Amino acid sequence: MISQNGIALTPELRQSIRDRLQQAPAQMTLQLAAELGVPEVEIIRHMPEERAVELAIERWQEIFEELPGFGAVHVIVSNGAATLEAEGEFGGFSTWGEFFNVQTTSLDMHIRYRELGAVFAVEKPSHMEKAEEDAGGPLAGKKTTVSFQFFDQAGNSAFKVFLNFGGTVSAERAAQFEALRARFRRE
Repeated sequence: MISQNGIALTPELRQSIRDRLQQAPAQMTLQLAAELGVPEVEIIRHMPEERAVELAIERWQEIFEELPGFGAVHVIVSNGAATLEAEGEFGGFSTWGEFFNVQTTSLDMHIRYRELGAVFAVEKPSHMEKAEEDAGGPLAGKKTTVSFQFFDQAGNSAFKVFLNFGGTVSAERAAQFEALRARFRRE
């Protein structure tokens, strides 16, 4: 199997990704991707089922239109040289040329929407806290990060929208997350 950016995902490499995720489920996926020399999207794709659910990227705008309902979120944008973290609310949507704009008093993003290649609903133990034993079941009250992660066509992170960042996710946000994940799940 070949990844989005042409890297051969041999059965051994795929197993190595799964093994590393099992050994350290809270590890930052960006760092694991760099260590293994694969696009970050491949780390997400190899997470245990239901930890990372691929959503229908062709419905990206509908997904964005649901994000204001979460209120303030934690957005992370990383590239090879820098990482930017911002707290803000989605809204103020418009399209201008190649950009889909998010412009509120707390968040100002200009997304090259044609470059989006994948989106996942992700839940994983936070790398910022000691991972708890995961007994399954509802997300509410668990020290699990819950996010929507967007990737470009090469498989690199475009940006991540965290509904909680360290600490527990509220029952309301967990229910919203699960509903959005089910509604937009890739078939």
